[in-house]
Amino acid sequence: MERPWYRSFNWVMALGALALSLAGVVFIGSADLHSPDAAGEWRKQVVYILIGLLVMATCAAIDYHKWQRWSFGLYIANLLLLGLVMVGGRSALGAQRWITLGAVQFQPSEPAKLILAICVAALLARVAVVGWREIGMTVGAVAVPALLILKQPDLGTTLVIFAIVTAELFFGVASLRQFLVYALGAFAGAALVVGTNVVLKPFQRDRLLVFLHPDADPQGAGWNLNQSKIAVGSGEWFGKGLYHGTQTQLNFVPEHSRDFIFTVVGEETGYVGSLCLIGLYALVLFGAVRAMLAARDRFGVLLAAGLIAMFAFHITVNIGMTVGIMPITGIPLPFMSYGGTAILTDFAAVGVLLNIYVQRDKLVF
Repeated sequence: MERPWYRSFNWVMALGALALSLAGVVFIGSADLHSPDAAGEWRKQVVYILIGLLVMATCAAIDYHKWQRWSFGLYIANLLLLGLVMVGGRSALGAQRWITLGAVQFQPSEPAKLILAICVAALLARVAVVGWREIGMTVGAVAVPALLILKQPDLGTTLVIFAIVTAELFFGVASLRQFLVYALGAFAGAALVVGTNVVLKPFQRDRLLVFLHPDADPQGAGWNLNQSKIAVGSGEWFGKGLYHGTQTQLNFVPEHSRDFIFTVVGEETGYVGSLCLIGLYALVLFGAVRAMLAARDRFGVLLAAGLIAMFAFHITVNIGMTVGIMPITGIPLPFMSYGGTAILTDFAAVGVLLNIYVQRDKLVF
């Protein structure tokens, strides 16, 4: 006998995601306090959150097995959207990542992460034992959209996709030896990309190199990193107080309502506030792990593992780059950074995980 849905619901993860998104509205408003051009961003973020909650509820109500059946169509649609970006996408800040539909701007690389997590899980779940053929098909299927995203250029999202695929292969391959061979190949490919000028743009390589040598170009490539560390460090234990940050509000830190939103948290709420925020992320990840452990089939386990990797990578790298322990790659902080496509993708991923968890009580014959 099945329990009522509200008793089977993963409230920890859902409420944690909602709390993070509301905190994001507050800190976006603080970051843009002295920026007239961006003063309305927090209002737009509220609208994105409301739409995101509807998306989360819809995905939570859809049987996650349907995503497995829809995976091929989603993959083709994803390729078409990424190709459309390369042909007629809108450029900003040196990147061509957006499709403009009237007054709406859409970034296909964001939902591409969720779509590829579904597609890889569906591909690996087709067989009982994953062999070299399936591994090769997986790498080949992911390489095409990943290269299109890297071409935009968007190194950060490409790395997120790599994390998703790696996590799903770790749980999906038949032996540890297969995974180690994949990992060595991936490491060699990454070294080739970073060590040459063939793939990365000069500014992307500069960002990676300045992480190794922070004092090499303090007024150029190292500016973002240095100002971010100053902002977070100046918050000390309890911060300067909400709406009283100076480094972020006076635009010493660029993109402070987007990729560097954590600097606002660190400067205005200090070490204690930052720990509370990380605690909320831990709750969301805890709920996601519960969903993975509750999954009743391989597809559910692999899909949940990929989405956990997506969130964990975003959180670790974004917070890490603001405090100088990770290179700057330009990825948003989930639920916190300003942006419609990103937060809708985050809520959709949570919705899928919610459905995986709810279905743990269903009988499987």
